[in-house]
Amino acid sequence: MTQSAEKFSIGWPHKLRVMLGVQAAEMAQYRAEIALWAIATMLPLIMMGLWAQAGESGLFPLKRVEMFRYFIAVFIVRQFTIVWIIHHFEFLVVTGRLSPLLLHPIDPVWRFIIMHISEHWVRVPFVFLIIGGFLWLYPQTLTGGTDGTAWWPGLGNLALAAVAMYTAFLLRFFMQYTLCMAAFWHERVAAMDAIIYMPYLFLSGLLFPFEVLPDYAREILLWTPFPYMVWFPATLVVNGEGPILRGFLTMIGWMILFFILYRWLWRKGLKHYSAMGA
Repeated sequence: MTQSAEKFSIGWPHKLRVMLGVQAAEMAQYRAEIALWAIATMLPLIMMGLWAQAGESGLFPLKRVEMFRYFIAVFIVRQFTIVWIIHHFEFLVVTGRLSPLLLHPIDPVWRFIIMHISEHWVRVPFVFLIIGGFLWLYPQTLTGGTDGTAWWPGLGNLALAAVAMYTAFLLRFFMQYTLCMAAFWHERVAAMDAIIYMPYLFLSGLLFPFEVLPDYAREILLWTPFPYMVWFPATLVVNGEGPILRGFLTMIGWMILFFILYRWLWRKGLKHYSAMGA
């Protein structure tokens, strides 16, 4: 092994470990604010109450207790797939603070990804508190209700769901990061987040489980990236079932597409950014 290759193999894990520790410490300083963010993402638990009543009607394929399990899984998935880089990136570009980051020997995208992961894990204690309160109010979520069967996803399902969650996070990150590149030409790029947020809100499974949709509508939506950001990992948490191979291949395909598009816009944007004198 050459000296440069040895430095690369040793240096990268160390750099990532240091960056992760620094970002986690920084995010922990804002733990009170992050706790409020976790509370603000309780929309799935609100929707659960509505769909649980619908499940009692017998008109939908999911029963009341299954609605409970699905939406609590959605709540968990959302905590680990939240992306807010567009607001931070806009601030860096508008204020010129992106310039020092460009001098670092590492692409800023790594810093942004680690920032998100650190913030996700700072949420964990607050997420457990919210889930614990929910399970205390609705213990039938675990016991299975009237049939008395216990529910537990299992370690295999949880491991597969964890991989799906972070694949979904990377997919959503690169989708939003691609949109961030518009900040090199526009000063209010954060307002453009609605372009992808509205389809995400209605097509990701955040507001309703895909099982209630007609087969033809579900088949069409499964070709888009949005169902795999929430519905797919949540389904794996609940029962370990779903279009597993198709799901991962679709996520990877869309991720590669957004990655290529972001790199192309990044090179174009840096030229324009330098021309502005930043």
